[in-house]
Amino acid sequence: MYNFEDRGNRRVALRPELTPSLARVVIQKGKSVALPLKWFAIGQCWRYERMTRGRRREHYQWNMDIIGVPEVIAEAELISSIVTFFKRLGLTSSDVGFKVSSRKLLQEVLRRYSVPEDLFSKVCVIIDKMEKIPMDEIKRELKIVGVSENAIEQLLQVLTIKSLSELEEVLGTSVDVVADLKNLFLLADKFGYSDWIQFDASIVRGLAYYTGIVFEGFDRERKLRAICGGGRYDRLLSTFGGDDLPACGFGFGDAVIVELLKEKGLLPELSPQVENIVCSLEPELQGAASQVATILREKGQSVDLVLEGKPLKWVFKRAARINAHRLILVGNSEWQKGMVVVKTLGTGEQFDVKLDQLE
Repeated sequence: MYNFEDRGNRRVALRPELTPSLARVVIQKGKSVALPLKWFAIGQCWRYERMTRGRRREHYQWNMDIIGVPEVIAEAELISSIVTFFKRLGLTSSDVGFKVSSRKLLQEVLRRYSVPEDLFSKVCVIIDKMEKIPMDEIKRELKIVGVSENAIEQLLQVLTIKSLSELEEVLGTSVDVVADLKNLFLLADKFGYSDWIQFDASIVRGLAYYTGIVFEGFDRERKLRAICGGGRYDRLLSTFGGDDLPACGFGFGDAVIVELLKEKGLLPELSPQVENIVCSLEPELQGAASQVATILREKGQSVDLVLEGKPLKWVFKRAARINAHRLILVGNSEWQKGMVVVKTLGTGEQFDVKLDQLE
């Protein structure tokens, strides 16, 4: 994180993510919040880390969260929202997918091999590095935090599982994690995105507050880091002094998706578009042009007001550059009659319009 001491000698940090901010809002509102709460935000976040492709120190992040729903349908709804977004960008299940698992899986394995509960968050952070560092380094770090060699071998073996049927053979059918995951995949079929998701036991997410199902969006060609990620965090509110509520959500940064859209040739070219460009033909009519701009803006239209005495050639070039729909000229003879000249730039049509009829 970007952390430093301010002028009041307080230790502060730039916001690395949005979920804790939501947790504080929910606590502050208390029982005045009607549940379930469905929330989204797009905000700036900062992380002090090495910059690589798709990783920046400053980025915008889209968050969606559902508070107050303990059932897996909340996670299914969130993934459905991301799938809808991908589709609208022109991406398909051949381009991107979701890896899904559960923190409960890791908890169950550690419990079976008598690994102390206080090591759980440390183990999660290490496992989250599995695709980023060599396996020998993963084993070394697990041993350092106090996991036995036998438990390490069994844990890593379970984390290679890629199907629910195999997971069921290892853990049995009575374990909550198996039921949760099977239900999620059934719901994915109902929502219509079953071809977008796959089970991967190695997905744990690095943040300590996750408590259940976790998921990551990834590109099928494996050229980029995770596109987005999220999961269930039923015990986050109590860490800020509140009463816990069932909750889940995701974070979706802008950096990786932009790289993917570039890769696929899907990044839209967004050109500016203004409805009107308003220009006075005489210096003494600048105030009149300002009045015309105000009239249009109060009617909800976008206006670029030419602020200097520019020749018409410059004005037409400016109109083309900002993709203006109309050019409105304020000239002496028309203004004396309470009118302006309106030129539709797409067709070249030109006509005089009274001020009170200007739409």
